[in-house]
Amino acid sequence: MAQVELSRTIRSNGVDTSSSDRTAGFDAAGATEISRTLNALLADSFALYLKTKNFHWQVGGPRFRSYQISYRLEFDEHAEQLFEATDALADRVRDLGGRKLSLSEVGQLRRVRDNERPFVQPTDMLVELMDDNKAMTHALQEARDLCDRHKDAESIQLLETLIDQAEHRSWFLSAMSRDDEE
Repeated sequence: MAQVELSRTIRSNGVDTSSSDRTAGFDAAGATEISRTLNALLADSFALYLKTKNFHWQVGGPRFRSYQISYRLEFDEHAEQLFEATDALADRVRDLGGRKLSLSEVGQLRRVRDNERPFVQPTDMLVELMDDNKAMTHALQEARDLCDRHKDAESIQLLETLIDQAEHRSWFLSAMSRDDEE
């Protein structure tokens, strides 16, 4: 049921993943290269989703009540968006004939680093997630350029949506961290 709801949400956000053959116009080598690149982004999205949820669960400190209202709600929205991105990326890899990722491959391919400290200050969480989202934006832009070279319009459309989302998350986290410094 949740899978159906996620697919509806993604389609309503302008990303249609319903077609089975979306590789017309580029060669098998291009599809393989794009699939590998999208799988790396899938690993990053999943890792950033989990990191964002972990920070959501860790929020604490002397201003816990105000953090719970602002940080935790914002982290939840970001995590939901990232989870939806994992579904869209996995669907696109499947459409291209790429192979699915195993959990161990997610760990190997991800570029998002863990934060294993027992306690992270809420403002440090904001800065770290902002940096991760900026790195995600850069990786998405590089993937978009690859898809452009191979004339993969379907992947370009998906990636442009994800770039917009990552840029918005970065901006929002930056704005929240500045507000907290005042």
